[in-house]
Amino acid sequence: METLYLAILVGTLLVLMAAFSSLLAFRFGTPLLLLFLCIGLVAGTDGFGVQFDNGQLAYFVGSLALAVILFDSGFGTSLHAFRQAAAPAITMATLGVLLTAGIFGLMACVVFDLQLIQGLLLGSIVASTDAAAVFFLLRIGGIAVRDRVRSTLEVESGSNDPMAIFLTIALVQIATGTDGSSLPGIDILRLFGMQMGLGVAIGLPGGMLIVWLVNKLDMERGLTPIFVVTLALLVFSATGALGGSGFLAVYIAGLYAGNRSIRAKTAIRRFQEGMTWLAQIVMFLVLGLLATPSQFPAIALPAIALALFLVLVARPVAVWLCLSPFRYTKRERLFISWVGLRGAVSILLAILPVIGGVEGGMLFFNTAFIIVLVSLLLQGWTISPMAKRLSLVVPPRIGPVQRVEVELPGSANHELVAYRVVKDSPVLTGERIPRWARPSLVVRNGRSMRYQYAGRLQENDHVYLFISPNFPRLLDRLFASPAPVEKDDTEFFGAFTVDPKRTLGELDEAYGPGIVPANSRETTLAEYLERRFGGRAEYADRLRLGPLEIIVRDVDDRGEITSLGVSLEPEPLARPLPDFINRKTARSALDRLARRRRNRRKAEDRQAAE
Repeated sequence: METLYLAILVGTLLVLMAAFSSLLAFRFGTPLLLLFLCIGLVAGTDGFGVQFDNGQLAYFVGSLALAVILFDSGFGTSLHAFRQAAAPAITMATLGVLLTAGIFGLMACVVFDLQLIQGLLLGSIVASTDAAAVFFLLRIGGIAVRDRVRSTLEVESGSNDPMAIFLTIALVQIATGTDGSSLPGIDILRLFGMQMGLGVAIGLPGGMLIVWLVNKLDMERGLTPIFVVTLALLVFSATGALGGSGFLAVYIAGLYAGNRSIRAKTAIRRFQEGMTWLAQIVMFLVLGLLATPSQFPAIALPAIALALFLVLVARPVAVWLCLSPFRYTKRERLFISWVGLRGAVSILLAILPVIGGVEGGMLFFNTAFIIVLVSLLLQGWTISPMAKRLSLVVPPRIGPVQRVEVELPGSANHELVAYRVVKDSPVLTGERIPRWARPSLVVRNGRSMRYQYAGRLQENDHVYLFISPNFPRLLDRLFASPAPVEKDDTEFFGAFTVDPKRTLGELDEAYGPGIVPANSRETTLAEYLERRFGGRAEYADRLRLGPLEIIVRDVDDRGEITSLGVSLEPEPLARPLPDFINRKTARSALDRLARRRRNRRKAEDRQAAE
C-alpha cells in the first residue's frame, strides 16, 4: 500500500514540476516540450533513480495520450484552414513522410552501418513532426506568419503521424520476419490501403456520431466534455481493433466535430485544452523516464550528425519536392522546412523496435531520443529569428480582443458573447454594431443596464450580444484595440496605398510604362491579384510588377481585397538562400573547402621550406 502512495506522490510531483516549468518557458522562450523531457530524464534511472523500464506500458500510455492530442488538434482546426492548406499539407503528410524516411534512412545506413530495412525503420521513426511546440513558441514570441503557412503547418502536423506510425509498424514486421509474406511490397500496399481506408471510413461517421449524440442526449453539462473524449477514444480503439489507423480516425472525427454546431462547444474546447496539456506532460514524462542517458554518449556524435542531416537536408528536400506544385515562395518553403520539430511521436515510435524484438532495438530508441533533443534545441529556439530573417513576420491586423462566449441552453441557433470595450477600439470612435448582432445588456461600473438606455459606450464597459455562432470573428475588429504600429510596418506594406478597384492600365500610367501585361490593362488590381494567387488573395500577399511590389493590406470576411499597398523599393533578402542543399550549393561548398585545403597545404609547404 505504501508503494502505491509513493508512486502517486512521485507522479503528481513530476506533473506539478512540468506544469510550473511552463512559467519558465513563457518567460525565456524555452521549448516547453524540451522541459517536460528533461524533467523525465532528471527523475529517471540516471537522475533521482526512479526505475521505469516497461516499454509496453509506455507505448500504451503514449498512444492514449497521442489519441487525445490528435482529437483536440482536429477539433481546433477550422474548416477554412483545412481547405486552405489541405492539398499541400496532406501531400507533405504522406509523400513528404515517405521522402523524409527514405532520404534519412539511406544516410542512417551509412552512418550506423545498418541494413536497408533498419535504416528505413529509423527514418520512419523520425519522419513525423510535432508542431505543438512550434505554435507555443510562435505565440510567446509575439510573431505572426501568413495564414496559409500557419494552416499548412497545422494540418500537416495533425495528419502526418498516422503515416509515420503505419510505416514504422510495417517495417518492424518486415525486420522481425513476422509479416509472413514473400512479397512484402504487396502486403505493405494492402496494409496501407486498409489502415488509411478504415481510418477515413470510421473517422468521419465517428465524428458524425459524436455530434449527433451530444446534441440528442440531454446530458449534464459537466459530463458532456468527458463523454466527447470517451467517444473519441472509442473511435480510436474501434478503428485500431478492425485493422485501421486509429490515429487518423480520431483526427478526422475531431475535425468534423469541431466544425459542426455541437452543444456545450465552449466547455468541450476548454476541457480538451486541459486534457491535451495533461496528455503532453504525461507522455513526455513517461518517455523521459524510460530513457537511460548514460547510454547516449556511445552514439552521441553519429546521432547528432543524423539530426543535423534531418534538419538541413532530408526535411528541406522533402518539403521542396512536395510544395513545388503549389503556390509557395522560396522563403515560405524554407520556413516550413525549418519548422519540422521532432517530438513525442518519434520517441513513442522508437519503442516499437524494442518491444517488437528488432535486433539492436535500443539503438533506435536512443538515436531517436537524441534527434528529438537536438531538434528541440536547434529549431525550437530559432523559429522566431528564422521567421524574421526570412521576412515572413506580418504585422497584426487587430490588437488584443477581450471576449467571453456563453452558450445558451435549448436549441436556439444563437450564443451570448460578452466583450469588454478596450481603449481606442472602433466602437468608441463611432463605428456602429451590425444589425445582425443583438446587443442586450451593458455592464458599467458594476451596474447593469439595457443597451438601448446605455448611451454611448465607454471604455471598460462589458457589452453582451446575442449572435450566430459563426459570427464572433466579425465583431472582433469593432471591440479590439488598434493593432500596434511598428516601425517596419510601413516598409512591409509600402509607403503608398492604392484602390484595389483601379485598373492595371491606370497603375501603368502612374508608375510605368510597360510594367503590366498589355492584355490585362482593363483588369482591376483586385481581380489580377486574385487570379495570380489561385483565386483568393490573403492578407500580406505580395506580387512583383516590374519595379513595384503590390502588397495586400487587408481583406474582408468574404476574402475580397479592400486595401492595397505599393512599395517602390522592394528589398530582396539580405543574402540569397537556397531551398535546400542542392547540387549547385553542395558543389560550391566542396570547391571552397578544397581551396582552403590547397591554401593550407601551400602555407605548410612554405613554412617547411623556410
